[in-house]
Amino acid sequence: MRIAIAGAGNVGRAIARELLDNGHQVLLIDRDPKSLKMDSVPDAEWLLADACEITSLDKAKLDTCQVLVAATGDDKVNLVASLLGKTEYGVPRVVARINHPKNEWMFDSSWGVDVAVSTPRIISALVEEAVTVGDVVRLFSFRQGQANLVELTLPDNSSCLGLTVEEITLPENSALAAIVRDGRVISPKQHEVFTAGDELLFVATAAAEDLLKQCFIAN
Repeated sequence: MRIAIAGAGNVGRAIARELLDNGHQVLLIDRDPKSLKMDSVPDAEWLLADACEITSLDKAKLDTCQVLVAATGDDKVNLVASLLGKTEYGVPRVVARINHPKNEWMFDSSWGVDVAVSTPRIISALVEEAVTVGDVVRLFSFRQGQANLVELTLPDNSSCLGLTVEEITLPENSALAAIVRDGRVISPKQHEVFTAGDELLFVATAAAEDLLKQCFIAN
């Protein structure tokens, strides 16, 4: 898969190395010559260009990329690059970095963004997940389709303890993706029994999140 990354700073280079290790082709784009540290990611393609300009994206052959990652430190640049990538070049998957939480509301499909990644939100969600038992915690939002990855840790008074997966009727627009127990990731097969302390990972719409808590927590 060919992936273009707008922004060759520390974040962009780290993403590039990870993707290269996974066997993908990676192009790093940055308008600042100081950011072109080619020795740090020698297996990537590099392009000195402005990701907000059509001529630059033509040179990058963005229409041959399956994914665009807008990873600069400037939210305006990330939004414009995302919009151009989606509308002008038809990139199937656009992932954008949110630097300032106040701008999060703009990172949606109207700007060509399929997945928005907010570091402050992820960190706060992980903190909540570490200390919260019995509440639904949103870990990640999938902008396309408006679904979220949410977590629920079962307390000792959960109404589902001893029940199997097939005995629980989940709300509409929700699915149990995995059970984390004692450091193991368990596929939620029908006859798997819920136990106290289980971390349940769901993909669900916002409307289904409160209903999930009603399914698993005693009133």
